Amino acid sequence: MRSIRVGAALAVGGTLLLATACGGHGGNGTAKAASAGNPGAGSTASAGAAAPSAPASSASAAVVDIEPKDGTTNAAPDALKVAVSGGRLGQVTVTDKSGRQVQGSISADGTSWVPATGLSVADSYQVKAQATDAKGVATSATSSFSTLTPARTSRSQDNVTTGATYGVGMIVSFNFGMPIQNKQAVEQAITFETSDGTQVKGHWMGSSRLDIRPQNFWNVNTQVKIHIRLKNVEVAPGVYGGSDRDESFTISNRAQVSTVDEAAHTMTVQDNGQTTEVVPISGGSDEHPTYNGTMVIEAKEGTAHMTSASVPGLAPGAYDLMVPHSMRLTDSGTYVHGNNWSSAGTFGHQNVSHGCVGLQDAPGDAGGTDTPAAKFYAASMVGDVVKVVNSKGAQVSPDNGLSGWNMPWSAW
Repeated sequence: MRSIRVGAALAVGGTLLLATACGGHGGNGTAKAASAGNPGAGSTASAGAAAPSAPASSASAAVVDIEPKDGTTNAAPDALKVAVSGGRLGQVTVTDKSGRQVQGSISADGTSWVPATGLSVADSYQVKAQATDAKGVATSATSSFSTLTPARTSRSQDNVTTGATYGVGMIVSFNFGMPIQNKQAVEQAITFETSDGTQVKGHWMGSSRLDIRPQNFWNVNTQVKIHIRLKNVEVAPGVYGGSDRDESFTISNRAQVSTVDEAAHTMTVQDNGQTTEVVPISGGSDEHPTYNGTMVIEAKEGTAHMTSASVPGLAPGAYDLMVPHSMRLTDSGTYVHGNNWSSAGTFGHQNVSHGCVGLQDAPGDAGGTDTPAAKFYAASMVGDVVKVVNSKGAQVSPDNGLSGWNMPWSAW
């Protein structure tokens, strides 16, 4: 599988090893110069003559600086930096408390080193760095420190169940439950792998919700893996993501797209562009029209309790129904559902609902088992696409349910 990153890609490199001279050992983040004297080989002195003195040792001109300093506690995960003045870095080794090495890279000019990713919170680290000056005289420095333990974390709830299969219109939606300020870091911490190389991109629906989708509907049979690495990301000042996890799902082997024509009172069901069924429907009335636009089944709710309390212009108690074969299309309450209270002649001829798309069903809270509503419910899944055209209603907003397909890719 190819790995696709939601946001801008991060540069990742391993620790770079350059040839160094043997050096002395320093500590507490301060470099100590290595000895460079040489007494000479095979030298002798005549009787009574003073022995030649060894040349004085010379300190390295290279000075290594490590941040955080030795003994630091509560360091931020992005605080680690190694730099040298008067020389070039040769080797930098960073390990956590379990001995695992932190990957990083030395700059092209040899004067700095940074880790490939942020450090872990609530962990401790040891840093060893070596450098040489222009004369090849080596020095080294060390530092030991610990990172902070977050006082606050955000949630990162999403709508994916690992192992599930979804329709071709599936949009992955993350809800963080609070305003996110470091949006780019959050995007970079969520990566997708797809079996066919499909690329995805995220769009913020406000400050606390991130929706992710491809440019076009998914290809059938695509396998998708999501890698979420938010635990060490500061999503807002003093607040960290709190979760590292992996999830996966599969796109269905059929591409079901249903088009509701409110003027014709029909719903045309297609699989990969081929019509499989035309179902008579009753859409939203002129007073309560159905939204136009591309919507996605975001939940299959079976029998849903629906009341007039949330319908503009209707008084509470105007209706109170148990509605069979209900599939939610929007957060505001648009459904495709069974209708077992209207006459059979309504379907295909009249729009009488309060904004939903109704299919004929049998009496009873659960509806029938061989009705148009029952059959469509059984044939549908979360992620299937339902388009509404020729309604007198407004265009559905991209943030109302999984309706992001109504936003052009250039604006996504």
